[in-house]
Amino acid sequence: MAELIRIYEENPSEKELKRIVKILKKGGLVIYPTDTVYGLGCDINNTKALEKIARIKGIKLEKANFSFVCQDLSNLSEYVAQLDSTTFKILKRNLPGPYTFILPGNNKLPSVFKKKKTVGIRVPNNKIVQLLVQHLGNPIISTSIRDEDDVIEYTTDPELIAEKWGKLVDVVIDGGFGDNVASTVFDLTETEPKLIRQGKGSADI
Repeated sequence: MAELIRIYEENPSEKELKRIVKILKKGGLVIYPTDTVYGLGCDINNTKALEKIARIKGIKLEKANFSFVCQDLSNLSEYVAQLDSTTFKILKRNLPGPYTFILPGNNKLPSVFKKKKTVGIRVPNNKIVQLLVQHLGNPIISTSIRDEDDVIEYTTDPELIAEKWGKLVDVVIDGGFGDNVASTVFDLTETEPKLIRQGKGSADI
């Protein structure tokens, strides 16, 4: 059963974050808070963990559209092709924030994503997940955890999340109640930004 670990965004516990990073490095799955809905993730470099998440989501790993959660824009060049100044300004203006930006990938993507031409990048405005990525030293995969409820699409209470997902993951970070609106998704691979999904972030970027 997953461990429910309480971390406060105002003053995140370094000790607890480092403990969660150890679990991630060993291939563990973690549910964590973002600036939108709670996310399910793992170390981007752990193929077995990625396969576990794909199984949970009921999709083939090579077809999965997982987002990469980065600490900031400085490590984008590791996975993203050279960006023009207009695209970079859009990213700089809106991140960290409740957006997923689809960008052209490069040949440094982890082997399981080599065939992908694009990558979804997230830099959530949430100190807990930013520090988690910083301590890990590379991005974590992000996919939102949906609810089968017809009325509530996303569960916001970490304790209820732990009850529901506890047998499938190793850790649920309790960072307080989450939002129930997902990120706004923009495709930035063409000349003009293309709105793919309206979520928490403004459609005007």
